[in-house]
Amino acid sequence: MLNLYNAHIELLSIHRVGNKSRSEGYFLSEKPYAYSDELAPLLKEFFLKPFRGKEHNYYHFAHETDLEFHTLSELCKQLFAEPKSFQDVARKITLHLYDQSQHPHIKSGEVYVAYFSDLQLDNQKIDGLGIFKSELKHEFLQFEEKENNLNLMLQQGVSLNKLDKGCLIFNTNQEDGYKVLSVDANRYDSKYWLESFLAVAQLHDDNFLTKNYLKFCKDFAKDVVLPAEDKKEEVMFLNKSVNYFAKNDDFEESKFINEVIQNPDLIPEFKNYKVERGPKYSIEDLSEFSIANKAVSVARKNMRGIINLDTNIQIKMDFINSDSAEKFVEKGWDEEKQMYYYLVYFNKEQRS
Repeated sequence: MLNLYNAHIELLSIHRVGNKSRSEGYFLSEKPYAYSDELAPLLKEFFLKPFRGKEHNYYHFAHETDLEFHTLSELCKQLFAEPKSFQDVARKITLHLYDQSQHPHIKSGEVYVAYFSDLQLDNQKIDGLGIFKSELKHEFLQFEEKENNLNLMLQQGVSLNKLDKGCLIFNTNQEDGYKVLSVDANRYDSKYWLESFLAVAQLHDDNFLTKNYLKFCKDFAKDVVLPAEDKKEEVMFLNKSVNYFAKNDDFEESKFINEVIQNPDLIPEFKNYKVERGPKYSIEDLSEFSIANKAVSVARKNMRGIINLDTNIQIKMDFINSDSAEKFVEKGWDEEKQMYYYLVYFNKEQRS
């Protein structure tokens, strides 16, 4: 669990980088920025708001050879061991970002490097490093009283309502490449930010495993259950899968299979599908893990239990009450009309 409300910006350094491929330069500040008490809460909100209240993927620094060759990992190690080196590290981080700004689509912008205290991660208070970049400039009006008139001037600046790019590096799990969060509002160059600058890989934590196993179940329902059964059974399989995750704290694959897969013929199909497709979801060797509730909630919202009929009728299944479809919906065949039908039982119609 992540709590950023009590976080405090201890040090802040601001720089500017251009696009290296267009021979644009960079500007490095000599000293940390001495911000006012009035500006402090605004900057904190600007930096941290994108990371609050959302389901995020955690990353860690990764290198094909060894982390000692990972630029940001080594700079973070230096900073967390010796906070007095902050300004020197901030300048090196900015230069590293500039060196990765090679693609013509990458925009110039301001770089903010912030040292945080009291970041709360998994019920522990830890320090962290934030790296943020503002790229898009917005027009705004500035007013000035001159003689007997109120004049206006059109100016450009950075909006505090939206951060373009940012990451938080938490001072934990150093040996495994720390824990890293990243946001990017401008997706056209996300490869440069995540892969080139941060050079991270997704952390295989409980959130990652929960989300990927549910994605695997969704694809199994579409690729195997639907062709073998029908749309109702596909929806019911998804329904039961999500509800298994919702009501349990820990995932056990054997228990999941016994509770969710009603047709015994589909059990070997499920196991074979996992052997074939498991590596795609990084779950090939997975049989037990702790369930991340937030990932389940997000998955439930993204799964639509809707049966679309060619008679322009929709039947919507409820993912919360997983037994409803089994108890109150029946499928059959009408010989006279030569059509399938769904028989739906209910006590009364509910007003929307």
